[in-house]
Amino acid sequence: MDKQQRSSTMASNDPDLPDPSGDPQPGDLIEIFRPAYQHWALYLGDGYIINLTPVDESQAAAMSSVKSVFSRKAVVRMQLLKEVVGSDSYRVNNKYDHNHTPLPVCEIIQRAQVLIGQEVSYDLLGSNCEHFVTLLRYGEGVSEQATRAIGAISLVTAAASAFSVLGLINTRSRNRPF
Repeated sequence: MDKQQRSSTMASNDPDLPDPSGDPQPGDLIEIFRPAYQHWALYLGDGYIINLTPVDESQAAAMSSVKSVFSRKAVVRMQLLKEVVGSDSYRVNNKYDHNHTPLPVCEIIQRAQVLIGQEVSYDLLGSNCEHFVTLLRYGEGVSEQATRAIGAISLVTAAASAFSVLGLINTRSRNRPF
């Protein structure tokens, strides 16, 4: 299977279905589809991934918690991919390889292993789980998810400002004596 096919196939945790994505390779980005968002991890090998989880939750609860989205701190954990995925689906998604050069696999793994167990800052828009794993893989934190969210926030802010200005203009024109 070529790199393009491998980076876009879905995998299931259903043991009765074949795994269409093949085995993830060390250094691969893993996109996990949660009900309300995508969680990102980096594959280390032998079934293990490294990912960010909330500081104040047990390992088991942290795996699927939406609370992680609102945390300001996270812990870097090494966990089994199948346990983190749980009943959700995932895929190998090295989607930034076309415009970012991955670091050598041994360097990616070394960088990841140094961070296991450490507490790090977490910010949904500026330092999230996708930023974390892309920083490990490419040496640069990238997150389309955060970019889309920032775009949506900007659009809502611009619309709210426009409506405020229109409301102010409308109010002033009604208060004129002539």
